[in-house]
Amino acid sequence: MTKTALVVSDVDGTLLTKEKLLTERAIDAVQKLHEAGIGFTITSSRPTLGMRFLIEPLGITLPIGAFNGSCIVDSKLTLVEQHLIPEAATRRAFELLEKFGAEIWLFNSDQWLTRDPNGAYVPHEKRAIRADPTIVADFTPYLASACKIVGASADAAGLQRCEAAMQEALGAQATAIRSQSYYLDITPPGVNKGTFVQTIAHRLGISTDQVATIGDMQNDLAMFRVSGTSFAMGNATDDVKRQATHVTSSNEEDGFAKAMEAVLASAQ
Repeated sequence: MTKTALVVSDVDGTLLTKEKLLTERAIDAVQKLHEAGIGFTITSSRPTLGMRFLIEPLGITLPIGAFNGSCIVDSKLTLVEQHLIPEAATRRAFELLEKFGAEIWLFNSDQWLTRDPNGAYVPHEKRAIRADPTIVADFTPYLASACKIVGASADAAGLQRCEAAMQEALGAQATAIRSQSYYLDITPPGVNKGTFVQTIAHRLGISTDQVATIGDMQNDLAMFRVSGTSFAMGNATDDVKRQATHVTSSNEEDGFAKAMEAVLASAQ
């Protein structure tokens, strides 16, 4: 394994357990990275407000990447860089999500917007990001300020078909990729977790070969492709595992901490 100078981690399904908790072993592993002089930060499809609770326990001082890396903030949540979805792409995405029967959310820089407070996945998201949605009757006033659009559905196969249709319809206008089997994320074009890794590596003056990344879903593949070392979680699909350089245990078996322990061992 290449000697690592920076670790960039996904959050859900990777750093956190199914109950959206940090384990003591995970916290200890990140502390040991800091002690070894290895940088650590996170990137996620989550909004900025849904990542703030991780900064203090993990001692994060580097910028973090929200909305799959299209919004970068510093450790005090001050905006560093932000990209928005073009309004035409937002409108087209809404049309397709409605066609496939998905629950629709819109995230801007500081709000989670939904038309249905009783949507099936609203309680799940509230627990995950530790924030309440803003209920709106109409998304129209917010179409020009979308950082992320989410289609939520319990029909995993249907959402996969929607993903393919969305990618074909939007082309280069936006990125459409699942962050969970039940969430399809539409984010700004040309930026993703891979570009976030490149940005932070450049900021630190290191090669991306010195970066280790870890994740569990399709939206993590962009950072796998640009990093020297990549870990797929044990709970990842076979397709994600095939594209990583290493596979660790699941997020219910401290797979994140085990991967960090391997990074530390290779640095000795």
